[in-house]
Amino acid sequence: MDRRDYVPCHMDTLRQSPSPCSSRPSSPRTPPFEMFGPVGIEAVLDQLKIKAMKTGFEFNIMVVGQSGLGKSTMVNTLFKSKVWKSAMPSLEVPTPQTLELHSVSHVIEEKGLKLKLTVTDTPGFGDQINNDKCWDPVLGYINQQYEQYLQEELLITRQRHIPDTRVHCCVYFVPPTGHWLWAGSPPHSDTAAPPPPPALSCPDSLRPLDIEFLRRLCRTVNVVPVIARADSLTIEEREAFRSRIQQNLKTHCIEVYPQKCFDEDINDSILNGKIREQIPFAVVGADQEHLVNGRCVLGRKTKWGIIEVENIAHCEFLLLRDLLIRSHLQDLKDITHNVHYENYRVIRLNESHQLPRGPGWVNLAPASPVQLTSPGCLKVRRRAQKDSKDDEC
Repeated sequence: MDRRDYVPCHMDTLRQSPSPCSSRPSSPRTPPFEMFGPVGIEAVLDQLKIKAMKTGFEFNIMVVGQSGLGKSTMVNTLFKSKVWKSAMPSLEVPTPQTLELHSVSHVIEEKGLKLKLTVTDTPGFGDQINNDKCWDPVLGYINQQYEQYLQEELLITRQRHIPDTRVHCCVYFVPPTGHWLWAGSPPHSDTAAPPPPPALSCPDSLRPLDIEFLRRLCRTVNVVPVIARADSLTIEEREAFRSRIQQNLKTHCIEVYPQKCFDEDINDSILNGKIREQIPFAVVGADQEHLVNGRCVLGRKTKWGIIEVENIAHCEFLLLRDLLIRSHLQDLKDITHNVHYENYRVIRLNESHQLPRGPGWVNLAPASPVQLTSPGCLKVRRRAQKDSKDDEC
């Protein structure tokens, strides 16, 4: 599934601020110009490709979830490399008492194209008895990257290329707690027949911790929730669990990526509509290959067979990979820059009480810890206007 053509960020098409030439009288839209022959405009695509091959891309992803949900394995499966070394459970390794954030960067090259990948893990999230405000370190880290980028932009002499450490996507791992529950007491005999389906209660949904965290997180970064270790659920349990999660997200006004308000045309609406129906994806991670019917596949070997990670009949890992890498990677970066970072930038400049009165430099003090852990008061909104009639300066 292909996305529509990428519009460079420097064009700033998502800004709603009035143009300096807005005082001029508006003129009718310029009619299409009839060309007598080709002039070579399509060569611009080749120029962009050559430049991209030289400079490469940057992509920063964060994984959030409880320990033991396969976050490190999932990252390795996504990029088919040992991006993150999975720690084997051991009695000598104590459980972290506080939430710690660890980041690792690698350069991945495929067909001459380089991708600088930065993965941030959150060991210790949700593992404590008291998880009050456990989201503060995560929000603080995300806003800290925004603050660092903002301080670089405000310099008089800026770098030609500002290092982008902003988190472009956060994959939130939901525990697979969607098993059916007995409505009454379970049968005592092993040979007793199970009760009919109406005797079973509804499966669990999102925990209060998940809801509170997602409410704060979706206003600051692009969030993609997934059902971790989906092989522990049956197909019926998985679909019921997904439906309950979607209902929870709608009830609590949690907008996960891709947000409906950012669909730019009918093609985006159709593509993203199919994705929104499948979110959260039920995924299984594996970084080992096994031989199945004469071919090597990524999967998990169990006593009853092999769970193929890249088989859509076994799990929805392919949908997650297509979303993060093959179809929406650039869109994730664009929304991060034009929406989430822009909201943070507006809030910080308003707090500085030094509004610019022309070309110059705003002396902005560094953000305080309280400001970094605040999700912001600006609601994510659409900044692109369809069929804009403003003239270019």
